[in-house]
Amino acid sequence: MIERSGQLEFEGLAGEGQVHTVVMPRVVAEPTTFFGNMHAGETGKEEWLTPPHIIRALGDFDLDPCAPVKRPWETARHHFTVEDDGLAQEWFGRVWMNPPYGSKTEEWMKMLVRLGNGIALIYARTETDIFFPWVWDHADALFFFKRRLRFYNVDGTPAVTKDGKSSQAGAPSVLVAYGRNNVDALLSCGLNGKFVPLRSAA
Repeated sequence: MIERSGQLEFEGLAGEGQVHTVVMPRVVAEPTTFFGNMHAGETGKEEWLTPPHIIRALGDFDLDPCAPVKRPWETARHHFTVEDDGLAQEWFGRVWMNPPYGSKTEEWMKMLVRLGNGIALIYARTETDIFFPWVWDHADALFFFKRRLRFYNVDGTPAVTKDGKSSQAGAPSVLVAYGRNNVDALLSCGLNGKFVPLRSAA
């Protein structure tokens, strides 16, 4: 394989000792877009906010440990942003968490499991290595949304595609509850989806 000026050339035998060359355009993957409070520098291009009606439906929260720096609406009484490094802080009270999506999600879920009082909004990828130990093994209840969510930009406007059409999340979403009060919040939230109890919370 030879790379020349943005193209890849693959050489192989074409019979009778001849070499056949196939030229293919080089494909460069675009940066992955994460839905959730994903902090990616000052532009905010990969920082997406929870639809406000979801937070309102779940009641008041004491802490959002991974809140955006600039918020068009409050998500809790207290906030840790990327500037505070929420993973390095002491968490308290009832927590709302829409964590950075990707490889770091597990660290945030571990913190919430240790606290045992809060609700997380994550992708409903129920077969993953994150979901099994930190959701299936520890959560008290789940709420699966009926449709994919439409998240918001940091300026408070709904997410849209490059051509201006409504943009939905890349996967289904689920609310994960830890603690009896948060199970009750999911049960009575009135959102469009399915409540699934996992165990009896104290």
